[in-house]
Amino acid sequence: MKGALRSGEFVPLVALLMSLVALSTDAMLPALPAIGRDLGVVRANDVQFVVTSLFLGLGAGQLLFGPLSDGIGRKPSIGAGLLVFMAGCLVSTFALSFSGMIAGRFLQGIGAAGPRVVTLALVRDQYRGRAMARLMSFVMTVFILVPAVAPALGQGILRLGSWRAIFAVFFAMALIALGWFLLRQPETLPASRRRPLSPREFGKAVREVLRTRSAIGHTVAAGCVYAPFVAYLSSAQQIFQEAYRTGAMFPFWFGVLALALGGASLANGRLVMRHGMRRLSRVAAISVTLTSAAALPLAIPFDGLPPFGLFLGWLIVVFFAIGLLFGNLNALAMAPLGHIAGVGAAVVAALSTLIAVPLGGFVGQGFDGTMVPLIGAFAGFGALTLAALRWAGGGAAGRSRN
Repeated sequence: MKGALRSGEFVPLVALLMSLVALSTDAMLPALPAIGRDLGVVRANDVQFVVTSLFLGLGAGQLLFGPLSDGIGRKPSIGAGLLVFMAGCLVSTFALSFSGMIAGRFLQGIGAAGPRVVTLALVRDQYRGRAMARLMSFVMTVFILVPAVAPALGQGILRLGSWRAIFAVFFAMALIALGWFLLRQPETLPASRRRPLSPREFGKAVREVLRTRSAIGHTVAAGCVYAPFVAYLSSAQQIFQEAYRTGAMFPFWFGVLALALGGASLANGRLVMRHGMRRLSRVAAISVTLTSAAALPLAIPFDGLPPFGLFLGWLIVVFFAIGLLFGNLNALAMAPLGHIAGVGAAVVAALSTLIAVPLGGFVGQGFDGTMVPLIGAFAGFGALTLAALRWAGGGAAGRSRN
């Protein structure tokens, strides 16, 4: 493509755009107790809504920005999303009630959906198949550094100021991303390939996605993988600081697990070229299921709270497998949708998110000071992921190439 960025600049730019969700999730985790106290939250588990409301906005926003990007182009859509995200940051910064905070977080999620979903279409415009999976693995490697350091960033800001200052940092990061993107990234969807913005055209594209067995099957698989991960994110502060009492070391241990995800994504960039996306996804889903099923009975003798080293070791294994799944499942779902990449990316991302968030939020709300709900969720949803992969592969074309 004429004027396309070299991968050395394109990868970090895409990673920055996609990392806004991780940044605005993970940097908030150390601040959740303070937000709960300042805004009058009565039930401890309710502070998890600061995380899940962002994801709900993300799911809804993806259905908006995907079709929008097919009609007006990738650059205006991503730019609009960043502006909405920045507006949500301002709402949360000045929130005087917990409902105001949730409204701001929901708005941030809607805005973050622009760069999150349209960036996938941006990549799909220029890459496909294993090359796309390889590039997305490198993007995920850079992207994963954000959750590795975000809690430490949030904790550092808390020591210097208040939780409101964290949203000012989000605003500044979005402003930087907006400037870099608008100045450097060329449009990847020429006018000749744009689709009219009409309910009829949108409905037609959605029906095509839903009727494509490989796309919908891998989307459901992605939602099943993501659900227990949402439960982990929403309850991570409670797990580390309340159940295991790690105190100020919470960002460190959270970062260790994030690096396990990043290491898997880096390894996937090499492995996918040799073994293919489908085989790696099956092996990773089996690993999550069997490892979690084995860990569940081991937690029982410890009243549901296994020794921290054992718990951490289990999560490292599980997160490494999930790191293999994230990039591959998205690439597999998008593989047959290149001609409707914007709407396709929107439906894939929104549906997987809207599957994961209610289910993951339900698991997170069941946090009772033990690890049993979380371990059980990874085992159960891992089995569902395997079932979805089996169904999706049964109707996929080009299996040997992927």
